[in-house]
Amino acid sequence: MHKLISVLLALLVLNSPANAFWERKSKKGVYKADTSAQVQAANKLLDHANALYHNGRYVQAILMYRKAEVRGADPVATNFNIANSLFRLEKLPEAAAAYRKAADYSKGEFAPALFNLAAVLYRLMQYSESIAVYHRALRIDEENISAWLYLAEAYQKTGDRVGALRALENAQRLEPGDVSIVYQLAEIYVSFGEFDVAVALVREAYIHNPEEIDFLIYIGDIYRSNKNYDASAGAYREALALQTDNLNLLYKLADVLAEDKKLFLAIDILNKALQINPSFSDAAIFLGNLAFEAEWWDRAEQAYMLAGQHGNTEAIQGLRNLAYESEQRQQIQRAVDYLKKAQTLAPNDLSIRAEIERYSYE
Repeated sequence: MHKLISVLLALLVLNSPANAFWERKSKKGVYKADTSAQVQAANKLLDHANALYHNGRYVQAILMYRKAEVRGADPVATNFNIANSLFRLEKLPEAAAAYRKAADYSKGEFAPALFNLAAVLYRLMQYSESIAVYHRALRIDEENISAWLYLAEAYQKTGDRVGALRALENAQRLEPGDVSIVYQLAEIYVSFGEFDVAVALVREAYIHNPEEIDFLIYIGDIYRSNKNYDASAGAYREALALQTDNLNLLYKLADVLAEDKKLFLAIDILNKALQINPSFSDAAIFLGNLAFEAEWWDRAEQAYMLAGQHGNTEAIQGLRNLAYESEQRQQIQRAVDYLKKAQTLAPNDLSIRAEIERYSYE
């Protein structure tokens, strides 16, 4: 009957038109192709328009689609393809209007036009209207997982977490093995303050996907967001038992231990990270800061020097802080020693030289 350039629902990615004429289906049956000479001539115009479209000549394609519609081509097909062309031209309001016309001509039965209309409305930040159109489309094709995910995002843009939750639950029903949906659902439960529900959801997903170590890490993150530091550290340690050399995970464990005021345990974890990779300068800085807080001056100095030797400029400030603390304790020579070590890391820093000279005049 008529060829459409289809758009992947909600994602607006072009596919090639089918070789056969599109037959518009509805619950009432199939609308068969009209074989009259006039319609066949109109379909030749559609073929020409499609060729223009695939060559990126969208303005010319639009003109040809409109000419085909005047000659008797199906208005659903022509307006849908016009909308695709307008989208490619970044004329989103006009594309939305054309998708709406295609949907209206189909009496609301052509789901691709509705899905694409909803996606364009989302791009236009008309979230409430986008939600309404997604619901219309999903009544026709409720198995469209992408649409449920986009609907959830639209709900989140409006601040309707309940609506987002319901949409994600439908997406998970269709694709229970999709780990990304688990994360999105868990985030919404966390936003509700239902931390135990979020943890249970992710834990169940981990049971079914034991290779997904990130689930354990995320459980640790959830516990930490609720200031349950012991449980957070426990989840991180559970993950570390499976990935003993994961430097980022060691850092996260040290961070939560430090937040729980368990400084020496955190220092021990950072030492392990640096034993695995001495060039992990962020860990060295963190270790230096914790040692500084614990007044473990020598260990702080060692950590800052290690970080500085691997190019981390924060080490210079760390050594200057040690110098200041030494001055406060009337240990002037030690303060000078710290500054001289800082000078080895930044030999052209005139401010460090000036501080050293200040001590020599006192």
